[in-house]
Amino acid sequence: MRLLPGLMLLLPLASPFAQAELIDDINDRGELRIALEADMAPFSFKQDGRLTGFDVELAELLAQELEVHSSILVTDNDDLLSGVESGKYDVAINHVALTQELQDRFDFSEPYSHLPAQTIARQEQPRSLNSLAMFQGQTLGVAQGNGFVERGPLVTVAQKTPVTDEEVALVIPFQKGNPAFQASLDKALQRIKADGRLEALSQKWFGMSARQP
Repeated sequence: MRLLPGLMLLLPLASPFAQAELIDDINDRGELRIALEADMAPFSFKQDGRLTGFDVELAELLAQELEVHSSILVTDNDDLLSGVESGKYDVAINHVALTQELQDRFDFSEPYSHLPAQTIARQEQPRSLNSLAMFQGQTLGVAQGNGFVERGPLVTVAQKTPVTDEEVALVIPFQKGNPAFQASLDKALQRIKADGRLEALSQKWFGMSARQP
């Protein structure tokens, strides 16, 4: 049987092995699966049994802009990025700093904030963290790259005055090879920036302006 040239061009698109775009999967589910650790205020933490924080509210805004439900899934550091890489989660919204190592593994949204180098303050006693102002003047060291995770007696916080000139870009990682999702996510972020909602979130949780590139 002789195939027409136009039909031959369509055959690869009908292959059962063709990979669906992430944005199509999300729209079919009607749900954006968002991974975060929920162990560091003011980014994400539990207060009175309820999940809250900057990352949580940003996740909800982005899902709203994408016109899907936000499914926020609490996980740990070992599972967070590997879960995104495997497709278990669609994105991680977990104050992830853009690094060369991560660029080799993921694609990213445009940065949603640029923060000064982070300060590490020693946590003498367990306390409720809902403001960064309480740690001003307690600089003991600098954490760079993707080092935003609480470990042992140390808690990582941002401060208004940088201790160095270096800044880190906070981004949202997802599986490589999803340009349509990347475009949709970036447009959603741009709308949140443009109408002041991102700035309001930054002021609410950090008491400072979201630094833009």
